[in-house]
Amino acid sequence: MAKSDREQVVVIGMGRFGSALALELVDQGTDVLAVDTRQDVVRRLSGSLGHVVTADSTDVDTLRELGVADYDRAVVAVGTDIEASILTTANLVDLGVERILAKAITRQHARILERVGAHHVVLPEHDMGQRVAHLVSGRMLDYIEIDDEYAMVKTQPPKDLVGVPPGQSDLPSRYRVNIVSSRSHVDDTGYRPVSPDTVLMYGDLIVAIGRIADVERFADSL
Repeated sequence: MAKSDREQVVVIGMGRFGSALALELVDQGTDVLAVDTRQDVVRRLSGSLGHVVTADSTDVDTLRELGVADYDRAVVAVGTDIEASILTTANLVDLGVERILAKAITRQHARILERVGAHHVVLPEHDMGQRVAHLVSGRMLDYIEIDDEYAMVKTQPPKDLVGVPPGQSDLPSRYRVNIVSSRSHVDDTGYRPVSPDTVLMYGDLIVAIGRIADVERFADSL
């Protein structure tokens, strides 16, 4: 298969997660090869995705014939069939795909995918559940776990930081978080990096990052 000038990704599994991902990548200008075992799903997506095929991803020879080995990145978005998910991931490893992202439905499934060779594993339902729980239970406006130890939170500045530059306050060091970005409520210039001299006002938004426990403690103090 000839190399394209555009970014190339193969997405295997066209359920809700996989199809949404593939469509978003196409909108971003990425060259996507979409693969699913269900002919009706492939037919439904053929008008939206330029390259979508019916194939069994658990067969390494089939993937090789599709030219999957020529792709640098792949996403295994297979749904509830854990065996197919694991076999597909192993096949991508055998084909030498440099970057493999895989969807898991349980933590045990995630650990197996990592051992097989997935470079990054996501648990969409679990991650979204955690995110919504934080939004419901506190003053966070958004919450994203970066990995098992660190998280990023969007919220309003605490009163101790309003009108006081972060460099003159002990609040960030006391809670062991870094306030990395802010957005003024006065103008619509978007988020900007926070410096030690940045002056925050009521109504502004801030983005803070730190260990999960520290970020949660910081948000609880607001």
